[in-house]
Amino acid sequence: MSKVNKEDFFKKTIVGGIIIVLPLALLAMGLRWLFHLVTDAIQPLTNLVVKVIGFPEIIGDLIVLTGMVGTCFVVGWVVTTAGGAWFHSHFDDRLSRYAPGYRLIKDIVNQFFGDASQSPFANGEVALVKLFGADNPTEVTAIITSRHPNGKVSIFMPTGPNPTSGNIYHVEPSQVTLRPDISIEDAFRSIIACGAGSGELFAEEPKSSEKPEPE
Repeated sequence: MSKVNKEDFFKKTIVGGIIIVLPLALLAMGLRWLFHLVTDAIQPLTNLVVKVIGFPEIIGDLIVLTGMVGTCFVVGWVVTTAGGAWFHSHFDDRLSRYAPGYRLIKDIVNQFFGDASQSPFANGEVALVKLFGADNPTEVTAIITSRHPNGKVSIFMPTGPNPTSGNIYHVEPSQVTLRPDISIEDAFRSIIACGAGSGELFAEEPKSSEKPEPE
């Protein structure tokens, strides 16, 4: 094996190993960070459990986490009853009035854990949008989030590599080309990759050239 081939083999092997190991390492680091974030938040309760029962701290963490999950389950069951729904509605309304930021936080949580039909990340439509006007050939990848009675369309244009941040625009239907053949997951994957793979993703013409209609 020549020196050049050996160097090329060495580089490819190292890069191949990094591609496999680095995502696993980052995932482990993320899980470790999340674990410490949660356990730090519940530390006072864990200390109480450890003091009363005498179990090791890790067992105390598990007991507290199990109790929190059980509490969420009970609360979720209670609000399905007539009395629970009435109480939650009034409590939520009062808290929204007097606790700044509560409504915003609740809406963000609902986007990720609430009804999927209300979340653009789960129920939105992928589209190519001529953001600078129908006569300008420049297009952006976007998610349709709302249709207006006057015919306009609200879109969310994610920014790479973080698709959960971006900008909201209200455009004319003539600027929007629906891509029902492309899933939200595939569109987000190209955004996370900062556009890499978009050539293959948008290579085919859309199966439907219909413009979005107002609801």
